Amino acid sequence: MIAMQYSFTLPADYDMSIVDRRIRDKGPMLDGFPNLGFKAYLSARRGEFGSLENLYAPFYLWQQPDGASDFLAGSGFEALTQSFGWPRVVTWIVWHAETAPDVTDAKFATREVFPIEPYASLAQLREAESKRAQGEARQNDVLATVSAFEPTTWTIVRFSLHRAAPLIAGNGQIYRVGHVSTP
Repeated sequence: MIAMQYSFTLPADYDMSIVDRRIRDKGPMLDGFPNLGFKAYLSARRGEFGSLENLYAPFYLWQQPDGASDFLAGSGFEALTQSFGWPRVVTWIVWHAETAPDVTDAKFATREVFPIEPYASLAQLREAESKRAQGEARQNDVLATVSAFEPTTWTIVRFSLHRAAPLIAGNGQIYRVGHVSTP
């Protein structure tokens, strides 16, 4: 499995209802996409939940790399780049992922990215992150959780989908979920 996210920072005075409408209209188009674990259509508004920027930042969980490749090479992503520009697409190798049957009920998401200390035991880190993600998945409010790492910049991502607005501290980002596509 791989996790993937790209993000568009929009102007401070951008009408975010344009993003909401795009998600509402285009979100269902990825329902049933091959090799998709889920796609969470995410947005954040400047000043809401501590967000410093207006963002459109979908997050994907792919069951197979072919799914990500097919999506990025497809007409939907091409149309997105024509509207918003050419994004930097970040991918992570998934250590642990759990998705509840009612994942499409998600209303909020959180994402935290942490650096991995040089020469850290990746095996121990993977085990600890997997246990942490399993514990998080048992919380009533959590509908999906992903723990993954990126070995180019040596970072860990912790991502989760929630029924209600979560509390988060530090360098995390809270997003609103406009739609969740599933296989």
